[in-house]
Formats: sequence, structure tokens, C-alpha cells
Amino acid sequence: MAETARLAGPKPGQRLTAHRCDVSDESQVLEFCSEVKTQHEVAHINLLFNNAGIGGGGQFVNGDREQWERTFAVCWYGVYYSCRAFMDLLVASEEGHIINTSSVNGFWATIGPDVSHTAYAAAKFAVKGFTEALVTDLRINAPHVKVSVVMPGHIGTSIALNTSKVLGIGGPLEMDSAKVQAVRERMSAAGLPVDNVPDEHIREMLHQRALDFREKAPMTAADAATVILDGVRDGRWRILVGEDAHALDKMVRKDPESAYEPDFIERLYAAGHFGGLPSTGQKLS
Repeated sequence: MAETARLAGPKPGQRLTAHRCDVSDESQVLEFCSEVKTQHEVAHINLLFNNAGIGGGGQFVNGDREQWERTFAVCWYGVYYSCRAFMDLLVASEEGHIINTSSVNGFWATIGPDVSHTAYAAAKFAVKGFTEALVTDLRINAPHVKVSVVMPGHIGTSIALNTSKVLGIGGPLEMDSAKVQAVRERMSAAGLPVDNVPDEHIREMLHQRALDFREKAPMTAADAATVILDGVRDGRWRILVGEDAHALDKMVRKDPESAYEPDFIERLYAAGHFGGLPSTGQKLS
């Protein structure tokens, strides 16, 4: 956060503040809102970006319920609580705009036929549906406030590195032997020859894959931010981010019945998209 604040400014005439807030906890979100009003000395805001997200909680049938609900709470309730907390400040403005980050997983509930992805996808579908419904609700009750849903593809962020820390299981390099063994078993089940690979090598491999997710993504976070801000300026309620997001959107709309068949993602790969997504052997939770 300190690094982000340093990079962001502030420029002359701007006031920049930093806040710690667990967006899955409504009391903390309300406190955050109170801090904004006090520290910025305002009775309104113009822009609300709801962008917090983690992965995890992929499996529903055999997965960890606590991880599932933690992931869903951050990705969905973070949006809901923030909109509730800041709505009066948005309505009090002469013009306002809410920007809710969903995902391509808000219209395609998987990252491949061999990877469970239930909590994140469920939350991102909720964000998309809620935002689309707000278009009408705001037009009726607060027409000077607009809303956009952002649906990025693979963007170079640290979500793969940070998720396990938020879920309390440590980063890949800190995984204990039991968790490494669970990963080894999933890799073996996926056909990867890792039975005799030392624990430390598996930890390093997982860490490198998380780094690659950020460093080798087809679009940087900075470029994604530019696309999002341009979309807000243009007043678009639906903002797809990345060529892969546009390609996936077209494919799902063209043939929704096959969207969860194994050959669907193979067609995505063949078109040069989502090659950096994890396979079963790469999944950490």
C-alpha cells in the first residue's frame, strides 16, 4: 500500500490517503467510509472503484468451506458493502460513477475442464448481475449516478501470489509438508510425474508459476487501468479488458452450450488466449 501511494502521487492540489480495510467486514467498510469523509473533508464522492479480489475456494464438493466463504465474501460482499456504505455520498454528488470489477468468470464459470473454480465464479457472476441491475435502479432513483461492470481477462496482477496469504495458508514458499503433499497428489492425478520431486522444488515451482501469472500476462495492470478509465469516461456500462476477454465473450455468446466442454478451452488456447491459466496440477486451493 505504501508503494502504491508513493507511485500515485499526490500531485499539486490533490489529497491522497491510504486506508486498511477488510472489505468482507461491513463494520470495517463503514469505518473506511467515515475516514474518507473526515480526512478528505467531503460530503460527497464522484467515483467508487470496487476492485478487491482473491481466488481460492475452488472446490465445492470436496473443498474447504472456510476458504470458499472467505473468497466469496471478499469478491462479492466487498462490492455490496462498499456500494451500501458510499451510496449516500455518491447520490450527494452532482455526478457519480460506480465501477465494479467482475471478471470473465462473471460470464464463464471456469478456467478449464479439470479445475474447480466455484467460489470466485459465483462471486463474479453476482457482481455482474448486481451491477447490471443497478443500471436501471440508478436511472430511476439517482440518474446522475452511473455504473459500470469491468470484466478483465488475464491481467498481470499479484492475485496468485496474494490469495494464499489472505486465506491464511501462507505463500507457496511457506507451504508446510502436508499442503505440499496435497499439491503433489493433485499433480500426480493430473498426470504430472512429481512423486519423487522434493518438497522444496514443488514450492519453488508454484511460486514461479504465481510470478509468471503476473509477469507474463498478456496485459499489464497499468494498461488495464487505462482501458477501464477510458470506458468510464465514455460512459460504458460494460467494460471488457483485454483481447482474451473480447475473444472469450464472443465464443461464449456464439456457442454457450459448449462453454464447459473440454474442447472449448482447447479452441481458446489455439486462438492464442489464456495459455497462462493454471491446470489442475497448478491449482493451490
